[in-house]
This record gives sequence, structure tokens and C-alpha cells, in this order.
Amino acid sequence: MNDDEVPGFWRALGLPGLADVHVHFLPPRMLRRVWAHFDSAGPLVGVEWPIRYRWSDAERVAHLDKLGVRAFTALAYAHRPDMAADLNAWTLAFARDTPGCLPSATFYPEPGVLDYVTEALSAGARVFKLHLQVGAFDPLDPALTPVFGLLADAGTPIVIHAGHAPIGAQYTGPEPFAALLARHPRLTAIVAHMGSPNYAEFLDLALSYDRVALDTTMVFTPFFDQLVPFPSDELARLRDLGLAGKVLLGSDFPNIPYQYADQLNGLINLDLGDEWLRAVCWGNFAGLFTMERAV
Repeated sequence: MNDDEVPGFWRALGLPGLADVHVHFLPPRMLRRVWAHFDSAGPLVGVEWPIRYRWSDAERVAHLDKLGVRAFTALAYAHRPDMAADLNAWTLAFARDTPGCLPSATFYPEPGVLDYVTEALSAGARVFKLHLQVGAFDPLDPALTPVFGLLADAGTPIVIHAGHAPIGAQYTGPEPFAALLARHPRLTAIVAHMGSPNYAEFLDLALSYDRVALDTTMVFTPFFDQLVPFPSDELARLRDLGLAGKVLLGSDFPNIPYQYADQLNGLINLDLGDEWLRAVCWGNFAGLFTMERAV
């Protein structure tokens, strides 16, 4: 299947479209820097990674619409102080102007973080993004304790890059994330890239905590399988978690070195059944985010 054939995929499943919890839209200057880092196979990338969809915002939104991605995020993430509030202003404005985009925000351990997270929630933020690899901060930083408490009480999900892939850092891996959950067991968290490469450990955490889920971002694609393939002996647990609402479609669009359809082909090739595909590609997102507010 190629991108042109994606609508036929979800229509055959009887779905109204696709819901993608891991899509990036960034301010132009930041996006250029991110793409330059991928182009150079920088230290947090480590492999050749040509950006497939190096297009304008309008062109990328149009392509998502063509694919039938009816609900998606605009994930941005701060990697130093004094970034997050401005990023939130941009991503929230982008969502207001973009049908189907879930209002998205981020935060960083710094003075004032609770204030601007509270403001983002008041402005309609419905999902947050953290990147422990790029941000290089401890999720147990005391500045974040009230923020995680606020988001746990609100039930607002955080898409969190907590795994080592593609390159590990000091605060990536299952241990720091497990410590965060031990402190905030009611936190609603979606683990990006299924926690790759420590799939089994992150599956354990998703089974152990009611509000922890995983996204499929890049996993099961030929590109990712060359680096950190998903273990076949975990497919039964993956199926059970998907049917229990704990696996969501993620793509990393537009920052991927292959066509969007590759992500869906990878899910199809798992042969976990149409019910599982319907849950992962639409239903689990719809269960977590009320779709009448997301689209």
C-alpha cells in the first residue's frame, strides 16, 4: 500500500478515518533546525534520516486530509529553558486554525512551569509532549512534581519519548519512567515509539498502570526494523493491550524517511486482526480524546 491507497485501508475497516497521536507541527525556525539535525545525522539521530515530507504546513495538512487522518496532534517539545511557553502559544494557535488538530502543548523544568502549563490547559490544551532524550532532563525534577500532579488530576495525556531509541540519554529508558509512574501512578501517559528498544519493559508498565498506553510511532516499519525490531514473542501482549485501549497509532509525520503508508503496512503485517487495527487506528484515540471535540 502507498499513500494514495490509505483511504481504501480505513474504509475497508469501516472507520471514519485515522487518528494519529504523534504528529509534529513546529514554528518555522524550530522546524528548520530539527530538519537540519536529521539531515546531518546528528548525535541524537545517529543514522541517515532523509525527511520525506519536507513541505509547508499547508501542504502537510492537506496531505493528512488526503490520507484521511481526521484527528492528529501538533507536538512540540522544549529542550532548554524559556522555550515552552512560546511553543505553546504557537501550537495552540495552530490547532485553532487547523481542523482536526488536537490542541497540543509542552513543558520543561524551569521557574514558572506550573503557571504556563495551567495557562495552556485554560487555553484548551488536550495533550502534552515531553522528550526526555532531546530535553535531557530528569522527569523527577522537583519543578515538575506539581505539573505532573496537575495533569494527573486533569487526566490530560502526555506523549512522552521515554525510550532510548534512536540514541539513549541519561534519563531515557524504563527506569526513569517507572520512577515517574511510582510517584504519579494516575498519570495519563502515552509512551512514544513503544519505548523502543526496551519494548518488554514498557509493555510491563502499560499492563501495570491503568493510564499508561503506547504509540506505534515508527515501530514495525522496514526502516525501524533494521534498527530495533519488535520481538515476535511479545505480539500476544501487544494484541491484548491494543484491544484494551492501550496502543494508539503514531507516525512521527512529517519527520520520517519513508511514506506514511509504511506505518500502516507494518501494522497490517502483524496479522493481529481487523478488530485490533480498528482499535489502534481510531477507537483507542476516540476513547482517550472525545472525538467530537478533537475533530
